[in-house]
Amino acid sequence: MHPRRKPFFIIKTSLLLSFSCLLFSCVSTKKAAYFNNVNDTSLARVKGDFEPVIQKNDILQINVSAMNPQEAMLYNLPNTYSPGAATPAATGGAHSPSVTAANPVAGYLVNQQGYIQFPVLGSLKAEGLTKKALTDTIQNQLAERKLLVDPVVSIRFLNYRVTILGEVAQPAVVNVTSEKISIMEALGMVGDITIFGKKDNVLLIRETEGERITKRLNLNDAQMLTSPYYFLKPNDVIYVEPNKTKVANASKSTTVIPIVLSGLSLLVIVLDRLVK
Repeated sequence: MHPRRKPFFIIKTSLLLSFSCLLFSCVSTKKAAYFNNVNDTSLARVKGDFEPVIQKNDILQINVSAMNPQEAMLYNLPNTYSPGAATPAATGGAHSPSVTAANPVAGYLVNQQGYIQFPVLGSLKAEGLTKKALTDTIQNQLAERKLLVDPVVSIRFLNYRVTILGEVAQPAVVNVTSEKISIMEALGMVGDITIFGKKDNVLLIRETEGERITKRLNLNDAQMLTSPYYFLKPNDVIYVEPNKTKVANASKSTTVIPIVLSGLSLLVIVLDRLVK
């Protein structure tokens, strides 16, 4: 490099480094970490009842077994309909077992009145019940009406899912096959919160009995580990807001950056003339 060019090169490099540091400002490590104040201890049991409650539009898989398998077959036959076709629920009636294009497993869709149409037993109230409560109802009716001997009923949700949006690596709808998921597991399944996400103000949107509730969660705080919102419920929505750094960078990229770059270009030209 020419000796007269060396000072110019040093000044130019310093300006670029200074600008880079200004643009990519650091985020507080406290706000970037989970559970800052957690210690080595045995945590208290998470408060709350996490047994999912059946709601309208839930899809249930119901299997029945008994002493005589052939008699139980009647209650396990799939009764499907074509997706998009008119259904009893659309006309105010009860739903029969259905298969959707997205999920090929036959199930019972809880209609807008909160009922399912079960073989032989007819309309059964499902909305507002837990799986155990509906299981007991079906088993008791089958036994009391002497339709089956020692019936055993098992129920699973086919549409248990949560939605993760905002500043995460891969926003997505997460299907929960285990029917139990914590907020940390859900975030892990979408690649975690990005460095630009606000862990201390995560928004939870939950629908309960037709009413939507919102709750702000602080994932920096160890108390979250014992919070009743640590475990998610079906159809929960998690939204991670961008932090000030992300907002500032977005703002700089549209307003400040062009001005700064123009100023730097002018300065480089002036310095170039001076060293010639």
